[in-house]
Amino acid sequence: MSHSEPAHDAPTPRLRRELRSTAWLAAPLIAGHVSTGLIGFVDSVIAGHHGTTTLASVAVGTALFWLAMMVPMGTLMALPPSVSQLDGANRRVEIGPLFRQALWLAASLGVALFAMLSLLVHAMGPMGIAAEIRPGATDFLHGIRWGVPALTLYYCMRYLSDGLHWTLPTMVLGFGGLLLLVPLGWVFTFGRFGLPEMGAGGLGLASAIMLWTQAIVFALYLRRSRRFADLRLFDGFLTRRNRPDGARIRGLLRTGLPIGVTVTMEGSLFIVTALLIGRLGEVPVAAHQIAINVAALCFMVPFGLAEATTVRVGHALGRGLGSTGVRRAALAGLLLTLGTQALSGLGLLLGHDHLAALYTRDTAVAALAGTLLLYAMAFQFPDGVQVLSAGALRGLRDTRVPMVLAALAYWGIGMPLGAGLGLGVPGIVEPMGPPGMWIGLIAGLTVAAVLLGLRFVRASAPGRLPPPVSANTPAAPVAAVTSGG
Repeated sequence: MSHSEPAHDAPTPRLRRELRSTAWLAAPLIAGHVSTGLIGFVDSVIAGHHGTTTLASVAVGTALFWLAMMVPMGTLMALPPSVSQLDGANRRVEIGPLFRQALWLAASLGVALFAMLSLLVHAMGPMGIAAEIRPGATDFLHGIRWGVPALTLYYCMRYLSDGLHWTLPTMVLGFGGLLLLVPLGWVFTFGRFGLPEMGAGGLGLASAIMLWTQAIVFALYLRRSRRFADLRLFDGFLTRRNRPDGARIRGLLRTGLPIGVTVTMEGSLFIVTALLIGRLGEVPVAAHQIAINVAALCFMVPFGLAEATTVRVGHALGRGLGSTGVRRAALAGLLLTLGTQALSGLGLLLGHDHLAALYTRDTAVAALAGTLLLYAMAFQFPDGVQVLSAGALRGLRDTRVPMVLAALAYWGIGMPLGAGLGLGVPGIVEPMGPPGMWIGLIAGLTVAAVLLGLRFVRASAPGRLPPPVSANTPAAPVAAVTSGG
């Protein structure tokens, strides 16, 4: 029998409570994402002071690192909705066993990614990366790859905590890692206190040490915190009864791999756009880098709200609140997202030239960057709606159809249109340069917002929700259940 809320509780107060819950949950997530963005800023500042080649090497190495990291990161996103549904259904006793299986999956993904980064350095030549950049980028990847297993384990622990509505550790450890990276990066890059000067490789090594520190501190916190004591998260982890369970791991993969592919398709859309603009000269490249950096910082807010919405939708589903409760959770996230995107859009409209001037003294670069920031303003709403819709669908464990819809939007429409307008089509379209590429981004994000939004409306309709986890439901691998197509 599904849970219900008091009949006298009017819809408006319930929505207000949902708004407060989502905002409270999302605030530390947003701060954590901002701290991650600032890590890239710190890397750029340290590398830039060391030299232009070091900066270029770190930029290429970081892009390749995160391109490879997107699939594992997205795959582990299967954990929050599964955990939140078990929590909502008062089946917390099952969270520990599921988490231990997720740890096995995270460790395996970390080892696989370590091997991938070791091989990826050999692809830079065929990719056309300039010869002078390759050695430093290789050193950076060789350094940071040692921290990859720690990062996948960290994401596993973080998504567990997020799924249980406790997001403060994400913020604290994010900024803590940033405070550790600054001195370590400076010492290893420039070679202080008797250490050799390692350049880009030093930043990679400093990042690896930071990642292991974050993972170890998070594990100690989860083990000792009273908040998680009843879950017995690490009990008997290395014993036979907690050895890898193929059914549970396949369930996590069945839900998580489509998320990973979707995240990769969206992220690679921006990366490939940057590579194509790289053919147009240094001014377009520099202007694009400025505009995309500002847009990425704006994106951290709806991204955090989307993660909070995943948890709230999953919790509503687990409590058996039906279509009304699930849609209320999504509506709260949507209203908050529309509000924050309106503010960021207004900031870009009024301050695009001033923001561009903060990055460069080159008037040509600043002028083009200011123009591109107006295009960034145009996609604030569709970008927010598409990431929020994807987050709400993850809360329903609906990931396969959204993956196909994202592929159509980003790579069936956005990239062909952007490449055609930006680079031109002989005899048909004159090249527009970076603005043309950004029109493609706007189109891809807008189509994704419409398709994913409609998908959520359909998936959350009465009678179409996946079966909620209730106290009377036999124990089963929650992540193995996916909604219908």
